Amino acid sequence: MSKIPVYFMPGLAANPLIFERIKLDETLFDVYYLEWEIPEKEESLEDYAKRLVLKIKEENPVLIGVSFGGILVQEMAKHISVRKLIIISSIKTNLELPKRLQFIKKTKLYKLVPISLLLGFVKLVQLISGEKTKHKMQLYEKFLSVRDERYLKWAFEKVLLWNCPVANEKVIHIHGSRDEVFPVKNIKNCIVVAGGTHVMIYTKYRWFNANLANIILGKNSNGEIPNSNFY
Repeated sequence: MSKIPVYFMPGLAANPLIFERIKLDETLFDVYYLEWEIPEKEESLEDYAKRLVLKIKEENPVLIGVSFGGILVQEMAKHISVRKLIIISSIKTNLELPKRLQFIKKTKLYKLVPISLLLGFVKLVQLISGEKTKHKMQLYEKFLSVRDERYLKWAFEKVLLWNCPVANEKVIHIHGSRDEVFPVKNIKNCIVVAGGTHVMIYTKYRWFNANLANIILGKNSNGEIPNSNFY
C-alpha cells in the first residue's frame, strides 16, 4: 500500500521548525514541509496559492496549515484534489475573525502600522500565548524566521482581507480552548484541544501525536471527537 503524502504549512512568518515535535508513522505517511516565499508585488492570495501548489508533486495529498497557513491551504485546495484538508489555530471564514481584527480591517489601520511593529506584534502573539520563559523566547526567535518587509505587510493584509463568508465543508478544524489570536468563542464546528493556545502545534504536540494520524485516516468518521483533554 502506498504511503499517504502529508504537507504541512506553518503560520505567519514561521518556518517548518514549528512542526519538529509532530511525529507521524513513517510506514503510513510521507511528510513534506512547505515554506513561505516572498510574494510578488501586489500578488493576490489566489495567485500565491497557485504558486505554492506547484510545490506539491504527489496526487491527492493531505494539506495541514497552521494559523495563516490554514487560510493558505484552504486557498490551495481550490486548485488541487486533496485527501484531507486540516487547519489548526486558524479560521474557516472571515466571519470567525475576532472583533478587534475586524475593526482594524474596517478602519484600514493596518495600512498605517510600520513593518517593524508588525514583526514585533508577531513575536508578542507568540509570547502571550502562555509561553513566557527565556527558553521559549529563544525558540520563537528560531521559529519566526521570515522577516522580509514585503512578506510581512502582504501577509497581514491577506489575513485581514480574506474573503470567505462560507466555510469549505471538507475542512477539519482543530482549535485551542485558550487561543488568544482567534478566540474559540468565534469558531464554529471544530475539535477543541483543552488548554491549547495559538502555538499549540508545538506546546500540545502530545495531543497531535496521539490523534492526528487517526484524523487523517478518518478513524473518527462516526462523529466521535478525539480526546481533547490529552496534552
